[in-house]
Amino acid sequence: MRLHQPVGIWLLLWPCWWSIALASGGNPSLPLLALFALGAVLMRSAGCIINDIADREFDKQVERTRTRPLASGELSVKQALALLALLLLASAAIALHLGEVVTLWAALSLLPVVSYPFMKRISWWPQLFLGLTFNWGALMGWAAVRGTVDAPAIALYVGCVFWTLGYDTIYAHQDKKDDARIGVKSTALRLGEYTKKAVGLFYLLALSGWMAAAWLVGSAIWFFILLIGVMLQLGWQLCHVNLDDPASCRRIFVSNTKLGWLVFAAFLSVFF
Repeated sequence: MRLHQPVGIWLLLWPCWWSIALASGGNPSLPLLALFALGAVLMRSAGCIINDIADREFDKQVERTRTRPLASGELSVKQALALLALLLLASAAIALHLGEVVTLWAALSLLPVVSYPFMKRISWWPQLFLGLTFNWGALMGWAAVRGTVDAPAIALYVGCVFWTLGYDTIYAHQDKKDDARIGVKSTALRLGEYTKKAVGLFYLLALSGWMAAAWLVGSAIWFFILLIGVMLQLGWQLCHVNLDDPASCRRIFVSNTKLGWLVFAAFLSVFF
């Protein structure tokens, strides 16, 4: 479940909270934020189990992942499936509580969640597919408030997809040597020396999606002022990351959890 590494929980949660902030006119319900936080913990844990079941043979061959419970043999597949069932049942209970539309979108999310671990076998762009999967909450958060999925939520979702594509490409550079050796595909290997330029483009597209979402709900000047801080942080990532140093890639990747607070503040300010 990797609860000791909460970075993934935050990265899954931020699109949900951003969407709720926009859909609620800058006055999000605290109980709703709390429910989505719990849902992020449950679904990120479920996603880790699905990923680890699918990748257990690969994980044994990668230095960073060989100690994971399934790869190391500490946990059996049957035990993992039992825990996965409990997590999905708890997640379904939250979705049902939030209404039919949210439940429908939650059910639809299972297809990309289950499919994602296999993308690295067939495509050089598994990070793009992760973006499509990991940011589903941008649609669900809006639906939880408005009862439908509208254009601002779609714009937000698209922006978040490119954000994930950028930060997860940086993350993938941690394992590029092991991935090349065992035949796993990634954008880190596909983009190679052009990674920084590509990630810069991805981040510009992310910003464009976020600005479109804010514009569609009637953005105020404060949004663009606070967005300067977001732009500076993304630029800092590109300037300071050393793609040949796994520790540097990890540090820059983790910094996106702090970026989430900046974007959240910007979306709250849309209405002020």
